[in-house]
Amino acid sequence: MPRAAIVSFRLGGGDGVSVEATKWSWALEQLGFETVGVAGSGTPDRLVPGLAIDATSPPTKADVEEALRDADLVVVENLCSLPLNPPGANVVARVLAGRPAVLHHHDLPWQRPQFAGWPPPPDDPAWRHVTINEQSRRELATHGIEATTIYNAFDPDPLPGRRSETRAALGVAQDERLVLQPTRALARKRVDAAVRVAQRLGATFWLLGQAEDGYGPELERVLAAARCPVRQGAPQLALGGAATVADAYAACDVVALTSSAEGFGNPALEAATHRRPLVVGPYRVAAELAGFGFQWFTESAADLSRLGAWLEVPDPALVEHNASVARRSFSLASLPDKLGAVLAPLGLPHG
Repeated sequence: MPRAAIVSFRLGGGDGVSVEATKWSWALEQLGFETVGVAGSGTPDRLVPGLAIDATSPPTKADVEEALRDADLVVVENLCSLPLNPPGANVVARVLAGRPAVLHHHDLPWQRPQFAGWPPPPDDPAWRHVTINEQSRRELATHGIEATTIYNAFDPDPLPGRRSETRAALGVAQDERLVLQPTRALARKRVDAAVRVAQRLGATFWLLGQAEDGYGPELERVLAAARCPVRQGAPQLALGGAATVADAYAACDVVALTSSAEGFGNPALEAATHRRPLVVGPYRVAAELAGFGFQWFTESAADLSRLGAWLEVPDPALVEHNASVARRSFSLASLPDKLGAVLAPLGLPHG
């Protein structure tokens, strides 16, 4: 059985790259591969600390060669895309020279203001590039790198979460409005904007994730200034265990994805599959996704007034329409075929 190694800064967490790497691992297994995870942190099968975002020193070439020694295919998840550990990425690129590999780009340097001057990702005749949106594919083309777009994929029929139990654990009444921001807390996630959505709707605000990249003090300030009840983190449920992402979507009434920048924005699709209305922010890829036909609300006063009216008298047609769009264009079931088409020129098994 051929083996595929999936390599990233971290694996096994709730960040978007880790979540999508898990889906790609499943798709590769459907194509006949055995998969192994390699990362600098998290819960990979093979830990190479020098690949972590906060690594104090890069891995040696021997470290990476050993971790990838038995891989017939290597999938690089954002590690060579966004310069969060350039020395580690350089080692991985050297080890993969001439070897079959897929570089899966979730972000590109110039899409983040702090990396605007960085060069494009590395390239090699033996590699294939995959982007998660058309914007990135076109931008890579301007640098002479040909890529294929494979949008992030989702289970159109996710398991239902525990609404009543989760709301009880949060201390939120069953008839109380709850706005969920199901993301980590970073400057680009615009937590303050999501709080304003909750304030406008007369709702409790719930931030599921924690602060990262030094955003903690600012998050404390934002939440302290909120003019609405605030909840943060995944509560422990009475039956044991922390609330899951599915529980969070079940418990909420509105999903707020108010980000200024996202490579994709998984909550936009998760809101659709979990049949919750979405308030979407100004990030560029949102317009590309909206082109598939989703019916979302913006942060404008007019749209939030419309959303408030919808919450008073919910019309299932809205959320069923969005669920239908997600099923038609973003179904997880289609991922193996799409990935197999990318692998075909490499002479590797597919389908």
